[in-house]
Amino acid sequence: MIFRRRVLKMLSGLPLGSLMIGGMTSAVNAKEGKSAKLVSLSENAHYKQGKSIYMPLGVRPLINARGTVTIVGATRMLPEVQQAMDKAVREYVQLDELMEGVGQRLATLTGTEWGIVTSGASAALTVATAGCVSGGNPDKLWQIPNLVGMKDEVIIPSYSRTAYDAAAKAVGMRMVEVSNVEELKAALGPRTALVMVLAGSRSENGPLSLKEIASLARPQGVPILVDAAAEGLEVPNPHIAQGADLVVYSGGKYLRGPQCAGLLLGRKDLVQASWIASAPHHGFGRGFKVGREEIMGMLTAAEMWMKRDHDKEWRTWTSWANHIANRLEKISGVETEILIPQGRSNRAPTLQVQWDMEKISLSGYEVEQLLWDGAPRIAVSGMGSFLPFPPNTQPTISINPSQLEAGEEKIIAERVFEVLSQPPAVEKRDVPAAYDISGQWDLEMKFAASTEQQSLLLEQEGNKLRGIHRASFGPRDLQGTLQGSNVLLRSSYKGQGVRLNFEFTGKVNGDRMEGKVSLSEYGMAAWKAKRRTH
Repeated sequence: MIFRRRVLKMLSGLPLGSLMIGGMTSAVNAKEGKSAKLVSLSENAHYKQGKSIYMPLGVRPLINARGTVTIVGATRMLPEVQQAMDKAVREYVQLDELMEGVGQRLATLTGTEWGIVTSGASAALTVATAGCVSGGNPDKLWQIPNLVGMKDEVIIPSYSRTAYDAAAKAVGMRMVEVSNVEELKAALGPRTALVMVLAGSRSENGPLSLKEIASLARPQGVPILVDAAAEGLEVPNPHIAQGADLVVYSGGKYLRGPQCAGLLLGRKDLVQASWIASAPHHGFGRGFKVGREEIMGMLTAAEMWMKRDHDKEWRTWTSWANHIANRLEKISGVETEILIPQGRSNRAPTLQVQWDMEKISLSGYEVEQLLWDGAPRIAVSGMGSFLPFPPNTQPTISINPSQLEAGEEKIIAERVFEVLSQPPAVEKRDVPAAYDISGQWDLEMKFAASTEQQSLLLEQEGNKLRGIHRASFGPRDLQGTLQGSNVLLRSSYKGQGVRLNFEFTGKVNGDRMEGKVSLSEYGMAAWKAKRRTH
């Protein structure tokens, strides 16, 4: 909380003009009758000097040491991809004809029957689901998401439940979770539209592997869709070899294509039905639009994947990680280790930095926050994703070098060295709780455009709190502290692939309390609660 307050204080001290596009006169000048002038980004001094295009907007650029994470910009696009996109926008084409040509080219490149470019990996999951449900029939497309009379179930292994279930749910599907072969046998039926599997070690070697699923699903004509968003393009395709019909990839990860593009590869009839279910065609999928520039950029990324020197890239990333490690290991109490990922997803070395808290009395979250708040801004571990949940209390951070530019590893090394070798003093003390807030509380949550009634059930032991937060989606466990009258509560719901992580901060005053709540990736809200007396 100390670091959050520091950031807010820093922002409150900025002049309003620093948060406006450079050159715009202030509201005061406008009131005084002076003409307001809006300077375009291309005219801004930062932009003219080759500096950040974002700074004139009051937005701080960052060094991405997290990897291909969407919220901090994901991949560093290949120059060849950018060139292809620049060329593509100079001419017009008919998009169905373009995708026909691209589909043939992707099939040749990847050794699959067909391929299309989508507006991201999540969009590929959605249009693939719609393609499996509709089979390319326009009548059925216009019926979605009302699936009356249509197949409306997606079978999903329990290990595959993620936030990306929402991609299939958007079509109107019901997710049927299975944990073993017997449950899969029982779930397969006339309402089953497809099986959706998350690629990984468990899909390859687990008790409900892709091969096992295919042995039961394929004889019944049920297609299998694999989410391999963070993987590269292996030939022959390992998932199709194990029985999958469709495989999804992200353009904004290790393929280094456009961030808003993805690939759907596999069975030609289903891939083509999925294209019919997406834009530019009207109906359910019209919003999943992909332009000619993303299509050609994504195709180029696929072609470049086959040409890139992946061993050389790995050596470069490892050398950057070693540079940072060598610098930090000069600090007493600091140890480093380069971790090599298992499996096909997110294939990049990661540097783990660990320290002795007896010598460096900072948690991982505090170091992450210092790097995020510093200049330049550096994103490591989970920073940038609004609210790390729970906050990293361990003396460790992780650094992914795969999205760095040459020279940024030196900046990171020096900045982390500065933080760990000269750690700032952080006040850490317990204050006796001013109240006993055990019991039931009626909770009012004020969101961006709505107000909802929820509830809290709290138990208190000294400064520590635990209990249940009941909201519209469902109850979730809660824990927190009460320091004097300052309350901190954290609740989390992670079942069924859902990500709902809330952090309440505020003040208690007798039978009432109120404050702000971080909704993690969904922004902020206001809250107030009143003790229930009956």
